[in-house]
Amino acid sequence: MLRSEINRHIAEAEAFFESMRFMLPPWSTRGPSEWKGRYAEESEIVDNGLGWDLTDFGSGSFDYVGLLLFTLRNGKLGQDSKPYAEKIMMVGEGQVTPTHFHWSKMEDIIVRGGGNLLVQLWPSTPDERRSEAKLSVRIDGALREFEAGSTIRLSPGMSVCLEPKVYHRFYGESGKVLVGEVSAVNDDKADNRFLESAGRFPRIEEDAEPKRLLVSDYSLYV
Repeated sequence: MLRSEINRHIAEAEAFFESMRFMLPPWSTRGPSEWKGRYAEESEIVDNGLGWDLTDFGSGSFDYVGLLLFTLRNGKLGQDSKPYAEKIMMVGEGQVTPTHFHWSKMEDIIVRGGGNLLVQLWPSTPDERRSEAKLSVRIDGALREFEAGSTIRLSPGMSVCLEPKVYHRFYGESGKVLVGEVSAVNDDKADNRFLESAGRFPRIEEDAEPKRLLVSDYSLYV
């Protein structure tokens, strides 16, 4: 992805979050130079991957296959005692997050505002393929049974709880969607199993200076 493209999408997300009255922490607006000398006090931000996160999953077409996230809080297994994570996401209309599951993480996906989120679900087999068996998930605390491959529509205020090893893909409907995630500790480097090959973090062509740092930029600037 071009850095100028990343800058544009983050600016769009900042405006969208503000329009939805979802406020980010003050440090979310820092430019690269403002991070210098802060690590001693703010190591949790850097080490636990808090902040801006954007990917096209290696597709080269972010608007069609991609996701923009901001990680608000997260623990780090084996290094601190925080057992939970929280993210906020902007999902575009028709913008797909590819089919994947997490080996360890249980998560609630919550539609906070905007359009609807369509989530397609499959159980997995012991050899990590998609299963054709029925599966049960909790939607807003109510246990529901679905056929493999079913798509559920979550409108604002609704949520689904996804247990580990449940394959899922999702995309927006009826405009941009403000999507929250509350989960166990998140480890995007080791806990994503994509059904088809996908890159979790973008390859960046530096055609412009970054306006905001991604979590994958911290090692270069902080």
